[in-house]
Amino acid sequence: MAEQNYKLDDTIDITDVVCPTTFVKAKVALEELEEGQILSIRLNDGEPVQNVPRSIKEEGHEILKLDDNQDGTYTLIVKKVGD
Repeated sequence: MAEQNYKLDDTIDITDVVCPTTFVKAKVALEELEEGQILSIRLNDGEPVQNVPRSIKEEGHEILKLDDNQDGTYTLIVKKVGD
């Protein structure tokens, strides 16, 4: 399977915050984007990687990719859907 590279419109690092603030910060970052733009979110293992992708999907956005960075963090690539 070919590696997909996305043109990122914005990047945030939420490894310094805890749930539920992680989702709040991700949601605010998505709200600042235009429909179809792509956000990269760096988040911690555990609750953040379990809850943030699910919550973003429930908001109607598209999860494009979730990468394990092999250092206790993940990179979540999200496409904004709707406004």
